[in-house]
Amino acid sequence: MSKTLVTRRDYSDLWNRPGFLIRRLHQVHVAMFLEECKAFNITPVQFGVLSVLYEDKTLDQISIATQLGVDRNTVADVIRRVQRRGLLERPPSKTDKRAKLARLTEEGRRFVEAVQPAMIEAQRRFIKVLPRDEQDQLMELMRKLTLANNEASRAPMRTES
Repeated sequence: MSKTLVTRRDYSDLWNRPGFLIRRLHQVHVAMFLEECKAFNITPVQFGVLSVLYEDKTLDQISIATQLGVDRNTVADVIRRVQRRGLLERPPSKTDKRAKLARLTEEGRRFVEAVQPAMIEAQRRFIKVLPRDEQDQLMELMRKLTLANNEASRAPMRTES
């Protein structure tokens, strides 16, 4: 299927709508991720939660949600699912008796390391049709759009370092 790029900015045609193309690209990427990672039975959001915990060790549910730009109810569901698999544990907070934290188990750390090559291959497959300079340009433009529109999201990300 080939669609010619049209320079109209009225967005009446689907193929001229950034939102349509982004949604479609997301569908394609999820399919590639699931295919590459099928041996691990993991979704992109589940792997995102595990990746955040791999980097930051122990976090509360709200911190995980804001790092991923996902609502906290989704994160709570993901945490329950991966906890049942033995990939993370829920220690109590030492500073807030109501809060439960999340951190990877040793099995969870090994799991992230095992999945990483398949996840990377999914990313490579997704953008391999572009030459390297266009891959870099695409990444820069996506970061720019994400950061510029972060506050418009239902689940804004924490963007400070």
